[in-house]
Amino acid sequence: MNRRANAGDQARLIVRAFAPEGGDLEAWTAIHNQRLVALGTLQIPFTPSSSWKQRLESGSSERVLVAELDGEVIGCTALHLGSGRTRHCGSLGMGVSVEHQGRGVGSALLAALIDLADNWYNLRRLELEVYADNEAGIGLYRKFGFQDEGIYRKYAYRNGTFVDALAMARLRDDPW
Repeated sequence: MNRRANAGDQARLIVRAFAPEGGDLEAWTAIHNQRLVALGTLQIPFTPSSSWKQRLESGSSERVLVAELDGEVIGCTALHLGSGRTRHCGSLGMGVSVEHQGRGVGSALLAALIDLADNWYNLRRLELEVYADNEAGIGLYRKFGFQDEGIYRKYAYRNGTFVDALAMARLRDDPW
């Protein structure tokens, strides 16, 4: 399903704040309920929108963005902010609709999320977990400066078996 990025699509792609009242909640749910998207994330397919609503509205420690193409939400990401001694840290999750994967949507979402983390929250560390067999995801994260930190063995149960995950992080140097 991966296709080369289309310059016209990129020009029409908008990354914006999540707006649950505008239909974004239903789009978020539909994206994460796609079997191939669920296989690449820690999310469980067939999750109802009511569960996503509760999770997304549960606190102010999350900034949620969506990618929209011609009025359709085709990708989403969330930044989870640390607190206390990990106030300088953030973690992220992302999903892109299957028919739009490999077309620059993930790059656009990650660039916007990193801008928030660096320039608005002054986060020094962004971290994530990605399945060790998700080559496209790992490549995307490395492109944005994430580095491997370790392997979580048999980290998650996916599609009838336990799978490993790669811990990755992007660190910003202290300017002083």
